[in-house]
Amino acid sequence: MISADIQARVLELYPLLGGLQAEQLQQLLANANYMKVPTGALMFDENQPCMGFPMVISGSARVIKSSPSGRELHLYHVMPGETCILTSSCLLSNSPYQARGEAHDELELVVLPPGTFKLLFAQLEPFRNQVFNRFSERLTELMNLVTAVAFQKLDQRLAALLLAKMNPVAMTHQAIADELGSFRELVSRLLKDFEHKRWVRLERGCVHVLDGDAIKKFVAM
Repeated sequence: MISADIQARVLELYPLLGGLQAEQLQQLLANANYMKVPTGALMFDENQPCMGFPMVISGSARVIKSSPSGRELHLYHVMPGETCILTSSCLLSNSPYQARGEAHDELELVVLPPGTFKLLFAQLEPFRNQVFNRFSERLTELMNLVTAVAFQKLDQRLAALLLAKMNPVAMTHQAIADELGSFRELVSRLLKDFEHKRWVRLERGCVHVLDGDAIKKFVAM
């Protein structure tokens, strides 16, 4: 059984579980597992069965789709208090994962067994609503991603990513390329071009946005 401190953190981040009676909550958490996952560790892979429902209490994970050629496309992050729609889908449909999940930075999470997830989904309406709400939000995000990949050039997608991040953007060129589903060499070349235009200033592991207005106009072209 997880500790009282971990229980309190779970309830703070996932307050919908407060709708359970005390006895139900204790039974649910008695079947849960507390885990720490190091940065970069593989959490699940394509075609693997789903072994439980993770509730993130610190750190973040990212979900990635790989092509047969080895190229990767970042789909979304899972932050504390959020749910992973891919995991929810796999548990509800009894199907394997269709993407890969990695710890973006060190994770703390509480994992519910599949049976506990299905019981919550069936009996606790706020929990069920949150799962459906996340499906709706992620679907919108993924449709925007499909639109960007299909209709925007890589330089525009790179510009949009820089605007979406906190300035300065504390990411390596490789990390940016991974998120865009591209190659580091291409991203580095485009960033150098942005620097030549004085839109950004490059430092090791960091991109400083200098002219956000010019970048916004470029994205909107």
